[in-house]
Amino acid sequence: MRYLPKSPTDREAMLKAIGVKSIDDLFSPIPEKYRLDRDLAVPRQMAESEIVDWFKQRAKENGDGLTSFLGAGAYSHYRPVVIDALVQRGEFLTSYTPYQAEYAQGTLQAIFEFQTMVAELTGMDLANASMYDGSTGAAEAVMMAVRITGKHHAVIARTLHPEYREVIETYATHQGIPLTTIAYRDSGRIDLGALEAAVGEYTACVLIQSPNFFGTIEDVEAVAEIAHKRGALLIVSIAEAVSLGIVEPPRAADIVAMEAQSFGVPLGFGGPYCGVMATKEKFVRQMPGRLAGQTTDKNGKRGFVLTLATREQHIRREKATSNICTNQALVALMVNIFMTIYGKVGLRELAKQNLAKTAYAAAQFGRHANVLFSVAPRFNEFVVETTEEPHAINSRLLGHKIVGGLPLKKFYPELGNAALWCCTELTTRSMIDTAVGLVADSERSVDVKEAEPAEALR
Repeated sequence: MRYLPKSPTDREAMLKAIGVKSIDDLFSPIPEKYRLDRDLAVPRQMAESEIVDWFKQRAKENGDGLTSFLGAGAYSHYRPVVIDALVQRGEFLTSYTPYQAEYAQGTLQAIFEFQTMVAELTGMDLANASMYDGSTGAAEAVMMAVRITGKHHAVIARTLHPEYREVIETYATHQGIPLTTIAYRDSGRIDLGALEAAVGEYTACVLIQSPNFFGTIEDVEAVAEIAHKRGALLIVSIAEAVSLGIVEPPRAADIVAMEAQSFGVPLGFGGPYCGVMATKEKFVRQMPGRLAGQTTDKNGKRGFVLTLATREQHIRREKATSNICTNQALVALMVNIFMTIYGKVGLRELAKQNLAKTAYAAAQFGRHANVLFSVAPRFNEFVVETTEEPHAINSRLLGHKIVGGLPLKKFYPELGNAALWCCTELTTRSMIDTAVGLVADSERSVDVKEAEPAEALR
């Protein structure tokens, strides 16, 4: 009755109002053979306390207390408790969209501060109010480059997140944008020779990710030189925002498309997340989404307005840049609060912790397995190649409350039994040592099995 508040008295009144005596009379026009004349075969209803207990039991099945070494675009970082305390305030949680500036000063100010900090962080002139997520942000950046240059070809690094590439391929197919994918070298970086050969007079942009999907830092300056020499724009995608605490911002880029999930946004089974787009000032009118700006009212007081919204709802359809009609305001507010709490010094310290733990883990794994792409600098992810198939290793790790690395064979078949491992500030040294020990046991076990036939011959 709490969730279906139609009492018997209510039902009788409704039947009387439509002129029938009972529910059976109401359904009498339906042939009897099509009517259900028994109770539904479902479990009995539960009391609220029973429902709450049932969900608690199901939650325990999700593996509470596990240590995760997964990264690959979704990162487990500490979320300060003040984030939820602030974003759940009614003026933020229930606000829809900041069209009427006079009623949305708080929301607009939060967006303006978000844009300002993102621009500083990425080394760009300005940033928009946020995008849906990192993958769609990258796809929108490609279309933006096509509009700016008037060219219709995009070159994409194979070290870009594979799922980002799938999203871009979907967008490009229906936009008529041919794509060329560039392989990586033994360093785990994009092949600069192949890139130079692929960029031509019709190339609108080159898109790389740094740190890339393998965790390796790309040579942004070298890629920018190749792209700009042919009149193409450089787009840099960033999936791990915390890296900007210590990695040089991609100032040589023309457009930066970033996933800001690491900045205080919960993993949440894949979303909602917060995409970011930042660019040079000269490209602002081709940037999708919306832009909040600062102004003064007639009394000279500071105020905030929706300055730019280049979609078809606001301007002539043929001049629209995108069908992005909103921004991730509430999720972007989480990012905003996170950046405010940590500040420049705090973010740098956070990045150092990620870097140090990853360096330790990679060194330990390297004693027992093959750590790939170790000649190039990395941030908080690294690739480990094992003799045994990674899924089998991960099954044993789960027994020790450890979620192992992401097997890469699905995306990169040539890497065989390789997995992508990630360490953040939440990864303890003891859990790293435990994971390394289990992988070492696995490698020794495989060596023994391979040696057994030779022993039998003796």
